[in-house]
Amino acid sequence: MKKNTLADQISLQLENMIADGALEPGARLPAERVLAERLGVSRPSLREAIKKLASRGLLMSRQGGGTYVMKTLDQGITDPLLEMLQHHPESRFDVLEVRHALDGQAAYYAALRATDQDRDNIRRRFDRMIELHIQGDDPMEEAMADAAFHLSITEASHNIVMLHVMRSLFTVLQKTIKHNLDKLYTIPKVFEPLSNQHARLMQTVLEGDPDAAREAAQTHLVFVEESLQGIDQQQARHERFLRQASILNPTRVMNR
Repeated sequence: MKKNTLADQISLQLENMIADGALEPGARLPAERVLAERLGVSRPSLREAIKKLASRGLLMSRQGGGTYVMKTLDQGITDPLLEMLQHHPESRFDVLEVRHALDGQAAYYAALRATDQDRDNIRRRFDRMIELHIQGDDPMEEAMADAAFHLSITEASHNIVMLHVMRSLFTVLQKTIKHNLDKLYTIPKVFEPLSNQHARLMQTVLEGDPDAAREAAQTHLVFVEESLQGIDQQQARHERFLRQASILNPTRVMNR
């Protein structure tokens, strides 16, 4: 049986940090000296461990620019979905249906397992999301803050597989429904329900009520899905109007 070297042990520790979400895709590792001190290991052993993870496609070293977690960790999940959604935009609602199950379970386990640090992180993400909602300057930044809030709850579930799947789904959603997210966060009647739903979700997780947390997550997603469907219908009506108008009065449409 092969004996694990110190470099093997260090690479396993770093790999666990990536899997747990402590090191996110695209994140830069601390400087070699700092990381070696934190891990209590020698710099040569750390360098060897980093080389092992780089050879497996988990880390990438840039000449004079540090070491980074590969951004494409979720590529195997996101790429096929992105290709499918580009040809079948309506399939993005299949992604939302998957989120119904995953968000609900994430909230359930977060309510059971969240640490004090997790709760502080959830509060910070919530406050940032609400701050951006109130400012209303950048709908896409609001949408990304929304995703970060939900991911903070998934992180608090301490389920590694669920966390990586959810990150992949948010990547897919952000890349495929940008126009819908832009519109969703500029509709006045959507702001108050979204804020109330997010507050309810946070409250149930922080209070440690798993059943209520799961229900809050699922209620929120029903509202989001129905709102996006409404945006699609409104856009389809507008496009029909433009097509009809172009037939009846092409000059007027061209001048719009």
